[in-house]
Amino acid sequence: MAPGGLFGTAAAAVVVSLAVHVLLNCPIQPVPSPPPPTAGYAPNNLLQGLEKLGEEQLSGPEDVYVDAAAGGTLYTATRDGWLQRMQPNGTWERWRFVGGSGLLSIAPSGDGSMLVCDAYKGLLRVEEGRVTILASTVEGSPIRFAEAVIEASDGTVYFSDGSTRFGIDRWFLDYMEDSSTGRLLKYEPSTGKVSVVLDNLAFANGVALSQDDTFVVVCESWRYRCSKLWLKGDKAGKAETFIDNLPGSPDNIHLAPDGSFWIALLQLRSPWIDLVTRWTFTKRVVSSFPALLDMLKETGKGAMVAQVSENGKIVRVLGDSEGKVSNFITSVTEYDGNLFFGSISSNFIGKMSLAKVPRVQDVVS
Repeated sequence: MAPGGLFGTAAAAVVVSLAVHVLLNCPIQPVPSPPPPTAGYAPNNLLQGLEKLGEEQLSGPEDVYVDAAAGGTLYTATRDGWLQRMQPNGTWERWRFVGGSGLLSIAPSGDGSMLVCDAYKGLLRVEEGRVTILASTVEGSPIRFAEAVIEASDGTVYFSDGSTRFGIDRWFLDYMEDSSTGRLLKYEPSTGKVSVVLDNLAFANGVALSQDDTFVVVCESWRYRCSKLWLKGDKAGKAETFIDNLPGSPDNIHLAPDGSFWIALLQLRSPWIDLVTRWTFTKRVVSSFPALLDMLKETGKGAMVAQVSENGKIVRVLGDSEGKVSNFITSVTEYDGNLFFGSISSNFIGKMSLAKVPRVQDVVS
């Protein structure tokens, strides 16, 4: 056989082998991804000037809660299974042990306990000496990826289930598949009932309530938007878009003292990610090889957060475009004129004075 014929035979064998591997090993059923956001903001790299709290003492502090009634005591959950807190004098302590590596969002409850989303176990209530699983299933299906939680003034708890397809260890596969199986859930403490209030969400992430509990906002990471569900008034029960075309994938969202919201925006963008997610075929191929998938995920660099007004307009944007100091920020909380940043990939809580953060001026179309 001529060399050209041998080469052609070998190439055909490689193609067939690749096709068979993808057919047998592809873990996703992808749909076309939406176009990336078009709104751009002049880079400022303000996040590179943050102060690091608890550096080397914390493992992946994904979320932050600051207790104003306790003089600014700061709480976070870490990958080693602890709820940790920093006293106003700056000293850290391991406060409550929960166990496991899936602790994410935390929020206070009116009864003095702490509500925690465990990505593996579901919605938890943490008290001194006791951890209670409040919800691990909803309407007969497992809560696969409990993400974020908030309690309303009447005691109703709203929390998100990011995906019914993939858990926290395989979250990037959910991004690649983009099949919109996330849900906003409601837990009623008087009855213990759990129900779905919004579904078909493109990775349901952060959850926040307006100042008067008129509406609840849930972030849809893979759609670069946040949706709003009205809880009171003439629109009660109606869902609508709160903000879209965000310059990143929204993670946690927290209410600010003035009624606006702070949103952490994951920077899941790179030329390689944009190329691979353009077609379902390339999604399938890359997702079939774990090493390739990890390499692709690592090409997304940088951190960003935004302040959004109550009517869904961006007010401030802070960034670290290359991830030099902060990368993959997952939450931002405002307290007493300061911002506190959590990150599931860092070993510290970031802090920055809000006075150093100008309002948005330059918008690049």
